Amino acid sequence: MMRNIDMKIIYFLVCIWAAIYSHQVSSAENTSITFPSMDGLEITADTYIAHEDKSTPLIVLFHQAGWSRGEYLEIAPKLNKLGFNCIAIDQRSGETVNGIDNETALRASQAEKQTRYIDALPDIEASIRYAKSQYNESKIIAWGSSYSAALVLQLAGTHPDLVDGVLSFAPGEYFAKQGKSKSWVKDSAMHISAPVFITSARKEKNSWSAIYEAIKSDQKSSFLPESKGNHGSRALWGQFEDSDQYWKAVNEFLTNNFL
Repeated sequence: MMRNIDMKIIYFLVCIWAAIYSHQVSSAENTSITFPSMDGLEITADTYIAHEDKSTPLIVLFHQAGWSRGEYLEIAPKLNKLGFNCIAIDQRSGETVNGIDNETALRASQAEKQTRYIDALPDIEASIRYAKSQYNESKIIAWGSSYSAALVLQLAGTHPDLVDGVLSFAPGEYFAKQGKSKSWVKDSAMHISAPVFITSARKEKNSWSAIYEAIKSDQKSSFLPESKGNHGSRALWGQFEDSDQYWKAVNEFLTNNFL
């Protein structure tokens, strides 16, 4: 009888612990914050802080063209489970995805600020600086998708002190029509010393191969799926049959360099 009672007590305590932990993760996934960009524009971001250890590595997630921080609704919780905290950012160049409006872009339009790809660079730099100031015991990892994949590489090259690692999903020289040279990203990437991971859809390799070759870090790796793959971070969405291939490569890179 006593043994049955003890087991019920243990089960009860485990249920309480699980409920508390679930609440903490759920609260983290639903926390929105704002902070200023380099030019003062207010940036909206969602935090996914599932680990209380102050030294937990932090990934700052940037979305692709036409989208918002909603690109990471599915991805960020999975990164939590791998052992990382995350912040997903709205840059001023973007709109809506997964039912999440880009609030930073809306403010930029209201303030009559330009919202080209290149105009998001101050938002990316400000977001990394914010992460470093708020999580100063953590390694800060910049993660970009499409145009922001190129911008995080450019930032990591021009400000190597700001990031401890980079994941770049489908980068390219996207800024030639916006006042930059056709080798602007490559020229900056030459100075990256942190670990770097680059991936894309299979057909997009030529868009970033020169950038990858220019990176001098001895901790760089790349990945292409056996299938045709997908553009940007959405390649990790579960709706795609080859997403597991991408996750395996991402997990290996993150584990080897940050855990």
